[in-house]
Amino acid sequence: MGNERSAFRAGNPFCALVLVSKWKGRLSKVGASVSSWCSGTFQMTGKCVGQRPRVAEGRAEARSTGWHFPRSVSLFFPVFPYRSRHLDEEFQDIEIIAKGSLGPILKARQRMDEKIYAVKVMLKVEVIRQGILQQCKDGVVIQKNVVHPFVQGLLECWQTSHLLLIKCDYQGAGDLHRLWVESKPLPESRMRVFAAELGSIIGFLHDSGIIHRDVKMENVLLNERGHIMLTDFGLSRRLQYGERALTICGTMQYMAPEVLRGSPYNHSADWWSLGVLLYTLVAGKYPVDPEVDHTLMLSKLERTRVDPPPVVSQSLGFLLSELLCEEPQRRLHRLDVFSEHRFFRGLSFDPELLQQLPIEAPDPGHLPPPALYLADFDWEALRDEGLPQAG
Repeated sequence: MGNERSAFRAGNPFCALVLVSKWKGRLSKVGASVSSWCSGTFQMTGKCVGQRPRVAEGRAEARSTGWHFPRSVSLFFPVFPYRSRHLDEEFQDIEIIAKGSLGPILKARQRMDEKIYAVKVMLKVEVIRQGILQQCKDGVVIQKNVVHPFVQGLLECWQTSHLLLIKCDYQGAGDLHRLWVESKPLPESRMRVFAAELGSIIGFLHDSGIIHRDVKMENVLLNERGHIMLTDFGLSRRLQYGERALTICGTMQYMAPEVLRGSPYNHSADWWSLGVLLYTLVAGKYPVDPEVDHTLMLSKLERTRVDPPPVVSQSLGFLLSELLCEEPQRRLHRLDVFSEHRFFRGLSFDPELLQQLPIEAPDPGHLPPPALYLADFDWEALRDEGLPQAG
């Protein structure tokens, strides 16, 4: 824990800020995240992993790592097995449906079983440059091992020469942020179901010794019946009750005060993020608008009095106040207390029963076209990997 490095995710849902000057300008209008620079990891590689090594160089790297592969491949073992096949050899009907900070997210039909999957694509060179190699591995291992009705299923991971790929269950109704943009503010009755489902999975993760650290609308997918699927465990880590984390990470406007301060924190930080999410759904705006770094964000948060929106019911107002309590020890941070709150009176937290509740599913045809936020993406590194080019 003492060796954890600072990392943070910033601002605008479609606005990624990364710590690499080449990508900072290109991604500043689109994405999601900023993570720590881990120079030691980059120095270990000896060169940019996006470059193809000379034969002699590759052999020397293979001997030094103990794998019969160049280091640009070996670094990602064993979580990401190597495959030489291009994407278009494994999948057909490939579409770009979203934009991550390290590459596109695809909808693709697998040739072998004819089923549709979501495939997250990450550029290996960016994983190394941003110092998130171990974080990337840990995140997919955690997500793959979490089995819950409200978690997006992670099916397999692999790598090619330049890319990391993660295949997940496909959810065709977009994410909660897109729904919010289309429909904000959401009615309390609809938000109440989302709140119960999110509280259910956050409590499950914490009881399993996992803190998510990036609970936000963009990481909540919706299935065809309108119910939630939590995804993107890239910042999650194992954290048992009584332990503390130190890394400054998350998405700026969702980060708890103790995280912004750089103080030791625990699972309570996820419940603050949930409070921000629920407040935003019903108010149509964030309780505190994002800033460009965590210092400015903390200063702004300390100057702002976060009161429940005047339009909500008294019971919801109390719930938001308890979640958005600046003192972690006094903050609502346990599922048993959350589920018994009077805002949820008469609502079962059993996942199967929650999934049976009627809820309006979003119309995928009304979602913003990917071209709106993929226009500035740099496709040069993906040209030889069988991905469709933006157009």
